[in-house]
Amino acid sequence: MGNSLGQKTRSVAFYNVENLFDTLDGPNDDAEFLPAAKNQWNAARYEEKLTHIREVLLAMGKPLVCGFSEVENASVVRAIIANQEAFKSYGIVHYESPDARGIDVAMIYDSSKLKLLASNYIRFILPGETKATTRDILWAQFSYKKHPFYVMLNHWPSRRGGTDESDEKRVAAAKIACNFIDSVQKANGYPIIFLGDLNDHPENNAPKLIDERLDPMITKESGPTKGTHFYNNEWGILDHIYVSANFIDKKNGVVSNSGQIHNFPFIMEEYKGTIQPKRTYAGSKYLGGYSDHLPVSIQLKIK
Repeated sequence: MGNSLGQKTRSVAFYNVENLFDTLDGPNDDAEFLPAAKNQWNAARYEEKLTHIREVLLAMGKPLVCGFSEVENASVVRAIIANQEAFKSYGIVHYESPDARGIDVAMIYDSSKLKLLASNYIRFILPGETKATTRDILWAQFSYKKHPFYVMLNHWPSRRGGTDESDEKRVAAAKIACNFIDSVQKANGYPIIFLGDLNDHPENNAPKLIDERLDPMITKESGPTKGTHFYNNEWGILDHIYVSANFIDKKNGVVSNSGQIHNFPFIMEEYKGTIQPKRTYAGSKYLGGYSDHLPVSIQLKIK
């Protein structure tokens, strides 16, 4: 992608990769993803999953930054880019989360274009709980040609136990994210790109809190599908990108209306008469697919 002014664009993306576990027995609850378990998660399946994720990254034009959710640890994220000519300049940002299922969030970035200035995680305790049991919010501060900006990465609590019953957990996560957004905007006003699987649709309570501060980039018009996730025969947007207004249509900023939901033919399949994301498993039946979520991206102008 490019135009006559020599201005190019690169994507910034988010992808819930659906249970990227290694084949080793880890300290967390990864029992179903071991070679001897009912899922028979073995080296060949793990390698196929890594190959699939690389395919998606290449199809998105090698994102400048890509946030992932549902990764087990730093080593599986490193394995995506390790020994890959296409990703040899990439670095990773990862911290181990206290999530009960043993899944974390992480990001990879092109270190030939971006400098990582700082990164950290925000840990929080959900209402009614006494210790942290969910994914941390991860943030990184990058600079592109001396222009700093933040990327925030989220994977909010699931809808398990019912959407309404679990709503306050996501609202709690949203408030923690908002505190960080507010503090950045107050401290230095640096632009923010906010990525994640919020386990909520744009019109739900928790995402609306982000909406008050940042501009949503993923809408029903962002792709051929009307969502990023297909459940109960319905498309919904669970995977979001928001951008601070001071980063849209600026010289080294985000292209307005560039939000995209990607449904590359190879990540889709027809199942029970509808075209939907091709998953890795259906129950314990191995499908050899990609993920139950579609990847999303925006375009960032770079010189």
